[in-house]
Amino acid sequence: MITAKARAVDGPDKPFRATEIERRDLDSHDVLIEIKFAGICHSDIHTAHGEWGPVNYPLVPGHEIAGIVTDVGPEVTKYKVGDRVGVGCMVDSCGDCENCRKGEEQYCLKGNIPTYAGVDKYGEPTQGGYSTHIVVTEGFVVKIPDNIELDAAAPLLCAGITTYSPLNHWGAGPGKKVAVVGLGGLGHMAVKIAHAMGAEVTVLSQSLKKKEDGLQFGASDYYATSDPETFTKLAGSFDLIINTVSASIDISAYLSLLTLDGTLVNVGAPAEPLAVNVFSLIGHRRSFAGSMIGGICETQEMLDFCGKHNIVPQIEVISADEIDEAYKRVLASDVKYRFVIDTSTI
Repeated sequence: MITAKARAVDGPDKPFRATEIERRDLDSHDVLIEIKFAGICHSDIHTAHGEWGPVNYPLVPGHEIAGIVTDVGPEVTKYKVGDRVGVGCMVDSCGDCENCRKGEEQYCLKGNIPTYAGVDKYGEPTQGGYSTHIVVTEGFVVKIPDNIELDAAAPLLCAGITTYSPLNHWGAGPGKKVAVVGLGGLGHMAVKIAHAMGAEVTVLSQSLKKKEDGLQFGASDYYATSDPETFTKLAGSFDLIINTVSASIDISAYLSLLTLDGTLVNVGAPAEPLAVNVFSLIGHRRSFAGSMIGGICETQEMLDFCGKHNIVPQIEVISADEIDEAYKRVLASDVKYRFVIDTSTI
């Protein structure tokens, strides 16, 4: 077994503590990665706080992982020692079901194996990227473009693919009007990516305090959703709306902003159910959809796209001792726009 240093939490209301965890010895297709940086995702907070269901504590979160390959199994062909690589929200899947064969491993019919808070094929609990090393089968490792620094690459493995996938699937591009709800870790990536795809982008945020940032990231317009006039003025405007907010909002009000055959896609995942007025859907043949990350091929496609267009997230690098404070600041919307842990401080 391989010993790694980590930061773990022992319960919903417990602080993070330094610990050591064991990583499995390399199987034939496994890759050992020395983690250099790990992003903090709102999903980490939901899970650490037990808001999405029972958690097997102690828990090491983290599914935005960037690092360097330090060893490979004897049958690995995709990677070699020294490669710059990333790991996202899943570390395995059945590989045999219809969805996996389509390259949509995130929707594995038998359930993909999450990077943390899951159980791997060996029957062991998975632990995430708030650690110094991780072992992952090569099919769930992606290559980071040379022109993207590792600290900036980490959030692309969740925030990047979570927004790229629906924008790609629903055809964001020239001639399409896209609105992004929320300008946080996910939202700011959605704006950058949609703009690079050629879409006309509008930010819908509670207030105008981040307007300058939103326009700098590529938005053409920026509106405050706290102003009722916003929903009147923009009614029937958008082909696609990406909702990145992990909280309860008035979905029906946002559906009214869609044009004929428009789609509102939820990528934020609030713990509570969202209510929908069906008349907001049927009047203009609108759709309310959801999207969850992307498959491994699409994740690599996203990274290559970001490399080509020089797209990186806005980050604040922190030490492992600052994780608890970072969680508080995320919940207070006090981050521009993604915390990234320097794992050398673990």
